[in-house]
Amino acid sequence: ERSGHLQEKASSLQATPRGPHLRHTHEMFALALAPTAFSVTTSLVAPQPRAFVRMQEEAVAEAEPPAPVFSVLDLPGITGPLGFFDPLDFCGEATEGKIKFYREVELKHGRVAMLASLGFLVGENFHPLFGGGIDVPSYIAFQETPLQTFWPAVILFISILEVFSVFSFNTPFGGEPWTIRSDYENGDLGFDPLGLKPTDPAEFKEMATKELNNGRLAMIGMAGMVAQELVSGSKLF
Repeated sequence: ERSGHLQEKASSLQATPRGPHLRHTHEMFALALAPTAFSVTTSLVAPQPRAFVRMQEEAVAEAEPPAPVFSVLDLPGITGPLGFFDPLDFCGEATEGKIKFYREVELKHGRVAMLASLGFLVGENFHPLFGGGIDVPSYIAFQETPLQTFWPAVILFISILEVFSVFSFNTPFGGEPWTIRSDYENGDLGFDPLGLKPTDPAEFKEMATKELNNGRLAMIGMAGMVAQELVSGSKLF
């Protein structure tokens, strides 16, 4: 009798409305917690796209080396015992383009002076051209009659080189006049038939310094030779 009574009591509890109501409450509570659990897991596993992009940008910014800063002290031509010699302070407040213009002028005058000093030495001792009749001091040789038809061809050749060098300048419209582009390499005419230009930057700087020093010496030497011939009125060699 007791077992039958317990079975009747258990069946009556299952029939009461509390059983289905509790199950429904548990199901609703589980559904309410499911999105929260999903969002927490997602935020822990994968970062947000915007934060990921920002991290990539910061990594790229840290990897990029800083742009080189122009300094006149890094240019070739600075040698002992004088080191950086600028007593008139031409480079004090000058921009990069203006300093490169000064260097281009120095290079051109140095190259012309080196050729002229060689011409003084050779021309006054060995002058077979134009009938061999030009036997005068070099400082007045350009006035001789046979050379008067020769100089127009020389000027034409020089003007061709100068026209190409114009493209190395910055535009004067809206900018600083008489300045050279920052990406232009001073003295580079694109003419190196013997392939003497070094590819190593240190070796190239050393060679450029030698050219500048020889050009400076030639300019001083030419000034002395012309002055001496002006004073003496006769040939040096």
